[in-house]
Amino acid sequence: MVEQGREAADSYVQGFVIPVPAGKREDYRKMAEEAWAMFKDYGALRVVEAWGDDVPDGKLTDFRRAVKAEPGETIVFSFMEWPSREVCGAAQDKMMKDERMKPPEGTDWPFDPQRMIFGGFNRVVTLEK
Repeated sequence: MVEQGREAADSYVQGFVIPVPAGKREDYRKMAEEAWAMFKDYGALRVVEAWGDDVPDGKLTDFRRAVKAEPGETIVFSFMEWPSREVCGAAQDKMMKDERMKPPEGTDWPFDPQRMIFGGFNRVVTLEK
């Protein structure tokens, strides 16, 4: 759906799982693409946004339950790469105060941000292309 930036072998990775109403796919894609400028300004190396295609229901847990997805919502899996955990952490505080994090006047987020889950990860294995 959206991929910006370049892959880095020793990056710190932030992962996200987001329920998005199927009818708001284009709104989400546009928001994600426009957000890249801000992420890049704060040091992000890469962002990938992927629209769910094969997201099965599990027996105990799954992506849909993790974010309390409602009927008609699709799961978006996203990740951002940062040069380090320190750069990522410093960016978080600044981004939350940045006006670009607010949706444009008269519009809403194309998803419920309270149901988004996220976490930061250190790479374990990096394979060469």
